[in-house]
Amino acid sequence: MAQILDNNLENYIYDYRIKVGETLKEMREKKGYSQDDLAEAMNVNRSTISKIENGKFNLSVDYLSKFSWFLDFELKLKEIKNNKSVKQI
Repeated sequence: MAQILDNNLENYIYDYRIKVGETLKEMREKKGYSQDDLAEAMNVNRSTISKIENGKFNLSVDYLSKFSWFLDFELKLKEIKNNKSVKQI
């Protein structure tokens, strides 16, 4: 049972990394930035941007904050119970 839960959690995390990465890539492209442009602005390697966009990097809140700053978006958290939004911050 524990192994099944572990695998489900790993899949859940992986799926969210992919979703976040794809979304960040779309936002970067809409702003007209290359990976090199964004990497230079954020003071990170281009390969870090690539890994994040491809779901191969466990990005931190600090990285999300940098993306938010340079790509001009706001991070929000939404509490969900029984598939219904309960609270948003």
